[in-house]
Amino acid sequence: MQIADRRDIEKRILLYWSKLYSQGINSGDNYCNLQKTIIVLFSDYNLYSLKNIEKCVSKWQITESDYVKTILTDVLEIYIIELNKFEKYKHKLNNDLNLWINFIENPEVVDMKNTDNKEVKQAKKVLEEISQDEHERYLAELREKYIRDQYAIQAAGYDKGLQDGITQGSENEKIKIAKKMLKNNISIEDIISCTDLTKEEIESLV
Repeated sequence: MQIADRRDIEKRILLYWSKLYSQGINSGDNYCNLQKTIIVLFSDYNLYSLKNIEKCVSKWQITESDYVKTILTDVLEIYIIELNKFEKYKHKLNNDLNLWINFIENPEVVDMKNTDNKEVKQAKKVLEEISQDEHERYLAELREKYIRDQYAIQAAGYDKGLQDGITQGSENEKIKIAKKMLKNNISIEDIISCTDLTKEEIESLV
């Protein structure tokens, strides 16, 4: 499936095909083991090189330039489906292909009750299972995120409580020291210097 218009898509199609084709044989195998390889490209834009082709599905094979009906080999087949041309040229398609492209464009618009195409029905079922799995996965991720957030909140609360406790304990210790210094008639200025308490805080202890 090609969404964005990228340069040299035709060359890349051949590269994809060649990689798939070459995977069908191992070193030392007989060439007869090579299997027919079909590439199908769904394009969400119109290919410039196909602008004069008045249909939405084009089939490509290797043919002789003067004898175009003579195919060198059937192991190569490339189908390019331009979705932007579908509405204009869908009347040229057979019912099954029309149904498949409809399904690919938007699975929800295909009425499964009114089709006998078992493959499309199976594809719809698989898509629904995948969608359900993705939904469950999304819910699981949300649950995990919630748990992580709760732990983070608890940890932050613990840290803050600990810090508050340390701060409060430090303040209590300062007050305790200040009271002893006042009891020993030490000047408020000296108490301020030793405890960092304000004059008002010290005077409130008297």
